[in-house]
Amino acid sequence: MAKKAHAVGMNHIALEVGDIAEALAFYGGFLEFSLRSQSAHMAVIDMGDQFLALSAPRHEGPDRDRHFGLVVDDKEAVRDRLADMGVALLPGSGVEFLDPWGNRIQIVTYQNIQFTKAPNVLRGMGLSHVEKTPAALEELARKGMGSE
Repeated sequence: MAKKAHAVGMNHIALEVGDIAEALAFYGGFLEFSLRSQSAHMAVIDMGDQFLALSAPRHEGPDRDRHFGLVVDDKEAVRDRLADMGVALLPGSGVEFLDPWGNRIQIVTYQNIQFTKAPNVLRGMGLSHVEKTPAALEELARKGMGSE
């Protein structure tokens, strides 16, 4: 029997949207990002060593439970910008919402989760000042992934 591959992480997430220009305006309303590439039917938003691919048109209906967690440095800034944009949050205590095409997005804060960017990637993103909370560091340490 062939050996199994190790799951390492995510390279990108691809979302279907109705219109690329509208999607870039929507996501640009609450995120600072660099645009890697854009065509009439595809746009790629850089997130350091990962990316978000937006593809048009949308072929599926709105998501109910299917979602992805978008990691940011400041969840409250996203909450405030979404309110300014008139975007309704889904019920619950977190920051979770549907984009105009029904993609369900959950906002999570980098400092509070075990997901970690390499120091050189954080530096390149201008985020070298962002530090993990003690709880996130403990979670990493329990898995043998703490800093030495």
